Amino acid sequence: MPGSPPKAAVVFIFITVLFDVVALGIIIPVLPRLVEQFMAGDTAHAAQIYGGFGTAWALMQFVFSPVLGALSDRFGRRPVILLSCFGLGLDYLLMALAPNLAWLFVGRVISGITAASFSTASAYIADVTPPERRAASYGLIGAAWGVGFVLGPALGGLLGHVEPRLPFWVAGLLALANAAYGYFVLPESLPRDKRAAFDWRRANPLGSLRLLRSHPELAGLASVNALFQLAHYVFPSVFVLYSGYRFGWNAQTTGLTLALVGICNVTVQAGLVRPTVARFGERRMLVASLGFAVVGMVWYGLAPTGGWFWLAVPVFAVSGFFGPSLQGLMTHRVGPHEQGRLQGANASIMALAGLVAPLLFTQTFAAFIGPWQRWHQPGAPFLLAAVLLFAALLIAARVSRQSATA
Repeated sequence: MPGSPPKAAVVFIFITVLFDVVALGIIIPVLPRLVEQFMAGDTAHAAQIYGGFGTAWALMQFVFSPVLGALSDRFGRRPVILLSCFGLGLDYLLMALAPNLAWLFVGRVISGITAASFSTASAYIADVTPPERRAASYGLIGAAWGVGFVLGPALGGLLGHVEPRLPFWVAGLLALANAAYGYFVLPESLPRDKRAAFDWRRANPLGSLRLLRSHPELAGLASVNALFQLAHYVFPSVFVLYSGYRFGWNAQTTGLTLALVGICNVTVQAGLVRPTVARFGERRMLVASLGFAVVGMVWYGLAPTGGWFWLAVPVFAVSGFFGPSLQGLMTHRVGPHEQGRLQGANASIMALAGLVAPLLFTQTFAAFIGPWQRWHQPGAPFLLAAVLLFAALLIAARVSRQSATA
């Protein structure tokens, strides 16, 4: 990237992702409860409605993420990131003013369209970082997620305790401030001579997924990613409602718990990814991260008290090696002009998981706590997620063995 050293560029992206995640995290402790208020306090019914919110958000991501990824390959990363941040800020303000459930739903649809800066930021990292250092750089971006989820949910819990709508106002202002910051300091990362023509055949969701079939190992890694993303959606789908139902936590306790998750994630992503991946390699850490994820999910689902749930947080945090290891392996297998398409395809995988997961996990939760249930098990969604992660572990182990013998 001419005129901008990679280290400085990564710092710019770190701050951009951090601001976006803080804005996203602020509303996590309050959005499900706001839906619950609109449903007159009916938790089971609110879980079903909130699952629909998540599905709509994921559908917008599925449709628009590959388009924005292809646009970033054509016009550069900078304009896509800035427009996404600006649109997200306006959307949070819309949700802050939403007078009913319908308007709140419209806000989530718009946020699904505009929340594309994360995948474009990943393409930015691939632009400015040599292949052998990408896992470490993606670890830094993962650390931005962790710091954001330390600050965001904790702040959202405290603000939501004062006024349920206040976190939306703060999130909107943060996102707009981030867009303004990026306008002045974020340089472009993709030189004009490495840009690709925009093609609707490749930019549509199905077209972007074809890229993942261009290399046998890439397809296997994409399957692992799909299962991991599907399982990981258990947190945004049911965690707030689950913790309130099972442990009696309010917005403040929920936010502080998510902050603990963020602290553990930062410790892994910022402090452990670089030396550990350098010593053991991306493939081994990919498999190990999935093993800890399985154990952590089972622990979450069977935890009898809030204290036991907290003890599982550092165990599950080891799964933080998954993203940097996976991204490092996948970005090695496409050229510079395809990094945006790759990240758009990965975003499509996440969106596909999001189409299925919210309804899958919220309906599972509702089925095991509702009056019609035969086996009362509020932790059932986490146990289901553990099964999905175990399947991902088996595929990852097979892909690693095949690569080692190839």
